[in-house]
Amino acid sequence: MFVAVFLWLVTIALFVLYLFQLHMKLYRVPWPLVLMAFNMGATVLYVTAFITCSASVEQTSLKGTRQYNQRAAASFFSCLVMIAYGLSAFFSFQAWRGVGSNAATSQMAGGYA
Repeated sequence: MFVAVFLWLVTIALFVLYLFQLHMKLYRVPWPLVLMAFNMGATVLYVTAFITCSASVEQTSLKGTRQYNQRAAASFFSCLVMIAYGLSAFFSFQAWRGVGSNAATSQMAGGYA
């Protein structure tokens, strides 16, 4: 529960930061690196949450009972969020590394694209 709530709050804060373009005013902060580190950290935390939730599903409990359904659903959705943060970490790594720019865009931007 800590992982879900904490990362949800930090994600909302980063979303608001980018929505109002406040990251442009903090130009000394390497934002692609910050986002990559955040997404990688979130992925690692969700991997541990997924493993913990999956291990807590009791194989001996009856399928269809309330406790089994809640733990199985928590495992499934933590896996989905883990995959989403993992993909986001991959794309932030590409943005940090500079993959995606071509010769034309780097020429127009003076080599800073």
